[in-house]
Formats: sequence, structure tokens, C-alpha cells
Amino acid sequence: MALVIMLIVSACATHPPAPVEHRDRPRPAAPPPAQQAPAVYEVRRGDTLYSIAFRFGMDWRELARWNRIGEPYLIRPGQELRMTAPPATVAARPAPAPTPAPQAPPRSEQPATEPAPESTRPAQAETRAPLPAPSPAAERSVAGINWRWPTAGNVTRRFDPSATRRGISIGGDEGQPVVAAADGEVVYSGTALIGYGELIIIKHSASMLSAYAHNSRRLVEEGQRVRAGQQIAELGINDRQEPALHFEIRRDGQPRDPLQFLPQR
Repeated sequence: MALVIMLIVSACATHPPAPVEHRDRPRPAAPPPAQQAPAVYEVRRGDTLYSIAFRFGMDWRELARWNRIGEPYLIRPGQELRMTAPPATVAARPAPAPTPAPQAPPRSEQPATEPAPESTRPAQAETRAPLPAPSPAAERSVAGINWRWPTAGNVTRRFDPSATRRGISIGGDEGQPVVAAADGEVVYSGTALIGYGELIIIKHSASMLSAYAHNSRRLVEEGQRVRAGQQIAELGINDRQEPALHFEIRRDGQPRDPLQFLPQR
């Protein structure tokens, strides 16, 4: 019996108990998946044509054309929008008549080759001094638009083309001013887009939009004209519980790196 007890004690000493799993340990929340555009979208309260196009990464002009929506591009709750291009109808056209090949003149009529006049000879390339490096400026002109920084602070997250929300984060203090990055019209001001919080979208041209997300307070309304540098909101807290502005620039509906548009600092 004593031998059996000793064997049991020895076995327990050589095999320590397995570690206990901490099942209640919190895990970081995964970002929401990118939204795929449905074939048909039913307009909800608070939607605008621009916010729907922004949500699905589309060009608002195509969305308007597909659904035959003209200025001022108003939509109503419950309205169904086509989210894909309608089938193209190509009219049959007669084939163009073949163009006869030009015939060379007889040898006796061909003009003799003469040296080009002095004025038409290519001039030698001029040696120019290199341009000086650009200095930090308050504005930068890109795509025919004068851009400026939308708020004070450093870039805490750079543009990532593989991210769900493709823009940059600019850190700052909660409540500090957020300004329009360029002249334009406010085409969305609300909270209907999941993952953007208090969001403002400004249209600067037919192809260029800018977006300002995670504001603590919005100070402008849809349809309002704003000037570059005009305060439009107050900086808020993002989904990582950090005081920061999420800023995007979209061209033809597609996100672009804002640092390619904003002036150097």
C-alpha cells in the first residue's frame, strides 16, 4: 500500500496542472467589413445622394445618372435607387467606307530632299538650374482646388489603401476647431454612416469631395456654402477613444491619400 501511495505522489509531482484559460479576457474589436453595394438601395431617413455614394465608394454623378436624378439631386425616404449601370444599348452603325491608300507621285515629280531651314532645326536643350525645394505653405493647389489642413495637429495614422475607412487621422484636443479644407458646399451633415460618427461631407467640384468624421459637434448644415478655413465642426473622439479627426479626400468617388493634396508642413 505504501508503494502505491508513493507512485501516486510521484506522478502528481511530474505532471503540473494545465493552465486555466482566461475566457473573459477582452479582445480588440475588429473593424466593420467594407460595404458592398446592393443591386437596389432603399433610401433611409437622413440619406443624401452624396452620402449613399460615399458609403459604397461610388461616384455620385454616376448614381444620379443611373437613376435619372437631376439638380438639386433630392431623394426621399423609401425611394429605390439602382446601384449598378443600366444595360447599354448600342445602335448599329454602318461600317465606314475604306479609305483609298495614297499613291506616290512618279519619280520625276518627287521633290528633292532639302535641308531644313535654320529656324525649323531643333535647338539644343537649355541647361537650367534646379528649382528650389518648396517651402511650407498655408495652401496647396491640386486638381484646380486650393487645399489647406482641416485642423491643427500631427498625423497619427497615415493613408492605408487596404483599410475599411481610407483616410488619415489627425490628433488634437477635443473641441478644437475643424475647418473646411477648401471652398465648397456641404452635401452631408449627419450620423447615418456607421463608423464615421458625426460626419460632414463637402463637395468642392464635380469630382472632388472631402469628409470630416468623429466630430464632437457639427456647425454647418446641408446646402450651406463654406470657405476654406471656415470652422465647420469641433474635434471629437474616434472609435479608438482618441481625440482625433478622421479626414478623407475622394476623387470620382474613390479615396485618395490626403497628403498628396494638403500643403507641406
